[in-house]
Amino acid sequence: MPESVPGHPLVSRRFFLAAAGAVSLSAALAACGADTGSTAAAGPVSQADIDKAMSTPTELTFWTWVPDIDQEVALFQKKYPAIKVNVVNAGRGTPEYTKLRTALQAGTGAPDVAQVEYQYIPTFTIMDSLLDLRPYGASALKDKFVDWTWGQVTGPNGEIWAIPQDTGPMGMLYRQDIFDQYGIQPPKTWDEFADAARKLHAANPEIYLTNLSTSDAAPWHGLLWQAGAKPYVTSGKSDIAISVNDEASKKLARYWGGLAQEGVIGAEPDFTDAWFAALNNGKYATWITAAWGPVFLAGSAKSTTGKWRAAPLPQWDASAPSSGNWGGSTSAVIKTTANPIAAAVFAQFLNSDPESAKLFATKQFFFPATKALLSDPSYVGDAPEFFGGQQVNQVFADIGTTVNPTFGWPPFLDQVVTDWTETVGKSLAGKADTVAALDQWQSRITTFAKDQGFTVKGS
Repeated sequence: MPESVPGHPLVSRRFFLAAAGAVSLSAALAACGADTGSTAAAGPVSQADIDKAMSTPTELTFWTWVPDIDQEVALFQKKYPAIKVNVVNAGRGTPEYTKLRTALQAGTGAPDVAQVEYQYIPTFTIMDSLLDLRPYGASALKDKFVDWTWGQVTGPNGEIWAIPQDTGPMGMLYRQDIFDQYGIQPPKTWDEFADAARKLHAANPEIYLTNLSTSDAAPWHGLLWQAGAKPYVTSGKSDIAISVNDEASKKLARYWGGLAQEGVIGAEPDFTDAWFAALNNGKYATWITAAWGPVFLAGSAKSTTGKWRAAPLPQWDASAPSSGNWGGSTSAVIKTTANPIAAAVFAQFLNSDPESAKLFATKQFFFPATKALLSDPSYVGDAPEFFGGQQVNQVFADIGTTVNPTFGWPPFLDQVVTDWTETVGKSLAGKADTVAALDQWQSRITTFAKDQGFTVKGS
């Protein structure tokens, strides 16, 4: 889910967060391969060693922003009473990451386990800060999780950097009553979506088919993901190919930039008071969102109960359904931990134990990463009144099977997000040339990467 928004307590997490400032990676690149003082295992840990560690009185520190996570932690401590887990809310997203970087650079104060969003895993692996969980049995969990999530936590040499916790496959929430009133069917393709946007706005200039945020790079990346783009491809510790202005990206820019220039979609920042009001008053007939969107919307637009439905994203190629992801995070073990076995077992248990995973889905309303929950009739069969009795969890569970597992992230996402807002987002807001803005974005990221010591391929 998105990070908390004042006045909207149901929102728990924001997928992309603009950084207060760019983080220098030069030192991290220079330090790659240096001795971190880690107690990480060089090879597989025996069951005897695991049993010994889990029966030895130990304290772990766990940084997480998940509200009311004590119940999940209690399940772990019930199974392993010798292990005490101290839960610390170190801030949501960027505030936590800033504190974590500071602790790692200082060489003291880092937690044993930390909440890390999928897209920020490369930020910490480039600093050699995460523990490879393979020696601690994590490989055995692969089949428990949705395939693409495992791709997000796996390194180029098979390293397992974290355990998936929740996800955000992207779909479309739409106002059934507005569609019925104006004779619109849920669009199956992006061409149909554009036609519907023009038709609706022509019929009622007060209504737009959707809004594309000008301040949030998250949905743009999710749409890039759906379109099959590969904007960031890393190899080794310091080589990266940056392609945010390739043909797949330009296809998006021509499409969304064109609709913005026509004035048939909204182009305003999301998660603002005005945006929340628009969802309540019918200004927008759809929300291109993620699997956490239904719960979020039900809490933020209560006056529209019964009027919304869910559908997959419109497709570029209807014969090959695909989607992207927006949201979700993991539990990662910090490499400096003095208790790698206990920390690794905790990260695995927290997210793979059936009872713990179900609590995340039913108490915190996270969209599951485990295959078992996504095939559980009691979960996918839920039919909320807000969505007219539609089984929306099932809709997004099906969407999740179409997410490409190979999308990757840069190790300097904070800068990428800032630059997107100042180029692509600005072009959408000003109805300017979004294709040209992509070139500006590409140039800015490339310059930053080179300044940080990366070798940028294709530039």
